[in-house]
Amino acid sequence: MIKVTLPDGSEREYADGASPLDVAESISKSLAKKALAAKVDGQMWDLVRPLEGDAEVAIITDRDPEGLELIRHDAAHVLAQAVQDLYPDTQVTIGPVIDDGFYYDFAREEPFSSDDFEKIEKKMRDIVDADYPIVREVWDKDEAIETFKKIGEDYKAQIIDDIIPPGEAITVYRQGDWFDLCRGPHLPSTGKLPKAFKLMKLAGAYWRGDSKNEMLQRMYGTAWANEKDLKAHLVRLEEAEKRDHRKLGQQLDLFHLQPEAQGSVFWHPKGFMIWRQLEAYIRRAQDEDGYVEVKTPQLLDSVFWEKSGHWDKFRENMFVVPDFIPNTDEDEVKIPAETSLMALKPMNCPAHVQIFKNAQRSYRDLPIRMAEFGCCHRNEAHGALHGLMRVRQMTQDDAHIFCREDQIGEETLRFLKLFSRVYNDFGLTEISYKLATRPDVRGGTDENWDRAEKALADALTEAGLEFEIAEGEGAFYGPKLEFHLTDAIGRTWQCGTFQLDYVLPERLDAEYTGSDGAKHRPVMLHRAVFGTFERFMGILIENYAGAFPMWLSPVQVVVAAITDAANDYAEEAAAALRKAGLRVETDLRNEKINYKVREHSLQKVPVIAVVGGREAEERTLALRRLGSNGQQIIALDEAAVSLAQEGLAPDLKA
Repeated sequence: MIKVTLPDGSEREYADGASPLDVAESISKSLAKKALAAKVDGQMWDLVRPLEGDAEVAIITDRDPEGLELIRHDAAHVLAQAVQDLYPDTQVTIGPVIDDGFYYDFAREEPFSSDDFEKIEKKMRDIVDADYPIVREVWDKDEAIETFKKIGEDYKAQIIDDIIPPGEAITVYRQGDWFDLCRGPHLPSTGKLPKAFKLMKLAGAYWRGDSKNEMLQRMYGTAWANEKDLKAHLVRLEEAEKRDHRKLGQQLDLFHLQPEAQGSVFWHPKGFMIWRQLEAYIRRAQDEDGYVEVKTPQLLDSVFWEKSGHWDKFRENMFVVPDFIPNTDEDEVKIPAETSLMALKPMNCPAHVQIFKNAQRSYRDLPIRMAEFGCCHRNEAHGALHGLMRVRQMTQDDAHIFCREDQIGEETLRFLKLFSRVYNDFGLTEISYKLATRPDVRGGTDENWDRAEKALADALTEAGLEFEIAEGEGAFYGPKLEFHLTDAIGRTWQCGTFQLDYVLPERLDAEYTGSDGAKHRPVMLHRAVFGTFERFMGILIENYAGAFPMWLSPVQVVVAAITDAANDYAEEAAAALRKAGLRVETDLRNEKINYKVREHSLQKVPVIAVVGGREAEERTLALRRLGSNGQQIIALDEAAVSLAQEGLAPDLKA
């Protein structure tokens, strides 16, 4: 007999050779019906695979994250089988699970088309209906290589040859006549796979991710536990497509990107107006919270980065610049061998240490909260760039707090309050918190790490915030807090950051005089509220779908004249609104008013003030608000006061 311990701590005995399915059936028939796989001593396990001795067993259903991952894994296998059934000349390579779905890379001379998806999906459903048992088999390595070569699967043979040590057995999973190399586990049969899957797109992918290798065809799909979840996902994708910040950026004339400046943004007047509002807002918040603002150089000698440790750890992501003057008389730029190197700063922190070191510091001076809207550059691969979300040139609302060890908790709590206030003002209230703790490879002593992790945890608790522990995910120099915000359509983003650093002050020899008269190292707290302006603006564009709250909108009011006779009053009204502090445009074109209203609504202008002969005579405005079909007639003087108050940033409102 073998002893099985269940998640609730209870124990049961089963005959030797029992499987997790036997365990599920002994608990309830309904659980056995829902069961997809199991966790055995913490490891994923096939439902019908015999247990190998006493074990802790948890049954996995589609309600568990592991269950959904298993569904997507099996969907990839069913896709590969369907493709090879329909197109026998195709070789399969790898097919992993990814966020929200899966993909499979295929080698085939003739290109696939999205027109093939319907036929492939039908074949996948046929395979599910066939309910083939999915059988785990253990093969000898040499036997496996020979078998896959014999059926023309050269890529599979290469994978086995490269990654499986000599003499080690491998696992193969068979469903019907089709089989594939896989560690598993898998569903008990293809019939267990919900038909809630859909093929999404095609892309090219190099074998093993190496551009020197053959180009394969990658087919992406999504898979869910049921049709309802699939439909909800497709609706989210459709909504995300409508909110794509790159499309809205062009549509609303906010910014553009072009190949001659990869990963750098060309901000248009309207986009930069939003930037200016963000910068002014966060500057006021930082000023109120006791920060001093600084400005540091863009270009610094490599010696500086060597001392900080970034040259060794981050050089591949830095733009390195030779420090010499080119000869314009020569056709080619020739760099002398002895030329020293400089680099565009990828972050602001080492430069802030230099300002800290430039004066004698006492324990009475601490904490020093040093902020900079620093323009930084990171040499990201072209393929990794993504609109405003992943750029090469970025501006951070960056700050570093130099403090004593006994001030860590107080400064952490202070930042958490600032962060919460700012995000509430933007309507971003759904935020989860994580405390990332010490990694295996780290700087500093265990005693320092103990104190630092406790200080951050205590601050989160005192702030009344629930948080998760992200074991081992801290930076090498200290623990950090992660802030994950959920936007209007349920996507999660990580923006702000708070990191504790013992290492950089040591490397760059920062010190202060303590109350004992001795020299001490300050603790350095790295923090940002927005993260980068670029990414934060991309998130805001998508969260608001381009319809910014009035205080952020680049144009707050458009005064539109119905007839030419009302043009003079329209100009007068616009001037009065501008004097009240509003950002106003006029529309005096010889177009019908409905056309004007529709056009400015598409530009997401919050308020359209329509004026005609009656409004001019009565000195009123007919206000139409974005998203509303009605209008409000209001006196011009009253509108100037009320709209000006409405257009203020949240921190400036009475």
